[in-house]
Amino acid sequence: MPHGEFEVRKPQERPSRPRTLDGRAEAKLIALACSPPPGGRKAWTMQLLADRLVELEVVPAVCDETVRRRLKKAN
Repeated sequence: MPHGEFEVRKPQERPSRPRTLDGRAEAKLIALACSPPPGGRKAWTMQLLADRLVELEVVPAVCDETVRRRLKKAN
């Protein structure tokens, strides 16, 4: 391959993994992050947000890093 040229990847027919947070779940995450933190806390942590999404049955499971990335993207 000559210098300066890039190979274009063929788009995947199906993504490797479905998104953990769809639009509805992301909206709930943002609303939750904007709400007052739980009692005894000064602020939400990514782990608290992830745990609360599971408690509220918005998603079956989600990690704190996914929460961080979605909030960063929404900001």
